[in-house]
Amino acid sequence: MTRILIARNLPESVVAEARGLFDVTYRDRPDPLSRDEMLEALAGYDGALVTLGDAFGADVFSEAGTPRAKILANFGVGYNHIDVAAAKAAGLMVTNTPGAVTDATADIAMTLMLMSCRRAGEGERLVRSGGWQGWHPVQMLGLHMSGKRVGILGMGRIGQAIARRCHFGFGMEVAYASRSEKTLDFPATRCASPEALAAAVDVLVVSVPASPETHHLVSAGVLAAMQPTAHLINIARGDIVDEAALIAALEAGVIAGAGLDVYEHEPRVPEALLALENAVLLPHLGTAALEVREDMGRMAVANLRAFFAGEPVPNPV
Repeated sequence: MTRILIARNLPESVVAEARGLFDVTYRDRPDPLSRDEMLEALAGYDGALVTLGDAFGADVFSEAGTPRAKILANFGVGYNHIDVAAAKAAGLMVTNTPGAVTDATADIAMTLMLMSCRRAGEGERLVRSGGWQGWHPVQMLGLHMSGKRVGILGMGRIGQAIARRCHFGFGMEVAYASRSEKTLDFPATRCASPEALAAAVDVLVVSVPASPETHHLVSAGVLAAMQPTAHLINIARGDIVDEAALIAALEAGVIAGAGLDVYEHEPRVPEALLALENAVLLPHLGTAALEVREDMGRMAVANLRAFFAGEPVPNPV
């Protein structure tokens, strides 16, 4: 029977489904695979279901030699923790789980937008501290989101879901920057560059995939182009934003606030960022709903099933 490693703890229904199809070894732990565990995954199994943090770099494939494993089924849409070219050169297919994460990630973007613009995190801390002295007309004035202009940096599946929520739900104008012109079911203006987009919007949402090309795409220059009343939201990957430049911009009032679900060196968050009242910080909650994680798991298992059945794989990368 085909041997599969499930590398991280997953919803019980997903593990049960995988066990009905394969000989499963279940590593029921939240921490990423160590280097030795990654090498064992490649040498001792026919395939592995892995996720964010399981860093299958080119050096791992090089050390593994000719692996037994033929597929890495990634649990998640982002796969920048896997060197796909090196995996393919070693004879492995890599798959992911797009679609299942779209709406949940877009919802977290909206959560962060509202929390940052309306200073919700700061307000909750005030109440919990016991320092709130009651309502008054100019207390904690934030940015009214309705009718403002949102900029989507990366108008893919998730970017479009965010833009729809902004346009149809909040009456916001939509602008975007992407590698190509998009055919959309809502009005949107394409900007020529991230800097041009940043200069034109009240809220800038980062929604591009992580890759060497997008590393620090949101640079000090992009942040400097933003309006001082504007907010930055990142629900993509942490290293797309130059975190040091963002901290400097928030400290200096170059921008009004930021809402982050991801960080450049996860799970480490700089003390300087933790100290900022104008930063809303979530612990990578983008897809953290049981039904969403179950959908992601079923999609990963479906990729494995199709691969070993000799059928077209639904979601190759």
